[in-house]
Amino acid sequence: MDQPTYVSRVRIVRERGPIRRAELPVEPTPVVFGTHGAVREHYGTPSGAYPEHATTLDYVVAAAAG
Repeated sequence: MDQPTYVSRVRIVRERGPIRRAELPVEPTPVVFGTHGAVREHYGTPSGAYPEHATTLDYVVAAAAG
């Protein structure tokens, strides 16, 4: 079996509640993930409890569409 061409080295750190910080290759600053709107409501997080950020699902959809 061939060796992989590329292995992504990503580190995810949970800050608090739904807030996570992703350290991605080449990016100088971490990407912050969280919840907002309907996703926040689905998980039962009170409005205003945490700053709103794009969800991991938002990033997956953007990556697939790009």
